[in-house]
Amino acid sequence: QVQLVESGGGLVQAGGSLRLSCAASGRTFSSYAMGWFRQAPGKEREFVAHITRSGDRRVYADSVKGRFTISRDNAKNTVYLQMNSLKPDDTAVYSCAAVRYPPESFYSGAYSNKNSYVLWGQGTQVTVSS
Repeated sequence: QVQLVESGGGLVQAGGSLRLSCAASGRTFSSYAMGWFRQAPGKEREFVAHITRSGDRRVYADSVKGRFTISRDNAKNTVYLQMNSLKPDDTAVYSCAAVRYPPESFYSGAYSNKNSYVLWGQGTQVTVSS
């Protein structure tokens, strides 16, 4: 069973940058497509970004498009979320999630549904001050 551990969160001023990492244990990381989600206090967990198993496709929530970049290094069993031009509204706990061998139909919309993912990390706090 793959386990996910996030790191890289912290406190940053508006306009700043952070890079989150999600390290996976085990030797089957490339079997999993990966997503990043976030949850702000009092709000539902929301989709941020997704990357396919090989990294050939990436999708983003409209709220982060052009500012965040998801990437992965299968040799290092790690997925990243580079966050630039951060805003106070980006303040949340960020979690990575994994789904094993998703079918092509997954990319019709299921990638943005938190219930489509089977593995989750514990999350890392990102706080953006104004």
